[in-house]
Amino acid sequence: MACSSGKKLHSSVPKQGITGKLLFASGNHMPMVGAPPNDPQPLKGTILVYEPTNLSQVTRMGDAPEYTAIHTRQIASVETDSSGTFSIALPPGAYSLFVKRNDHYYANLFDNNNNIALYTVEEGKLTTVKITVSTVAVY
Repeated sequence: MACSSGKKLHSSVPKQGITGKLLFASGNHMPMVGAPPNDPQPLKGTILVYEPTNLSQVTRMGDAPEYTAIHTRQIASVETDSSGTFSIALPPGAYSLFVKRNDHYYANLFDNNNNIALYTVEEGKLTTVKITVSTVAVY
């Protein structure tokens, strides 16, 4: 693989891999007449790239989309900039993305087979993602 576990990439946007934005949502996000939308804000943080990870391969914190352990192999990691933007070069394949949050991990997307935050990188293409940490938001 082109990326080793824990390797941080800070270069310009790659031609193949994953690029996106990390956001933080807090407060009330219920639509209200006459009130401006409460848009998520950019978040500086660490995105961890793992091999495809199923709900059965993590230690979950209750029913929350937060985990104390991930029992699959970490492929790479990348820091977002102050605008929450990140890009990481990856070989073609499927990857689960987690956000490092203090002493635990966050990911709130699941597919029909309980795979967590699974994204696919295709040969010669960039996969664009938007990750929103919404642990303190109300919808």
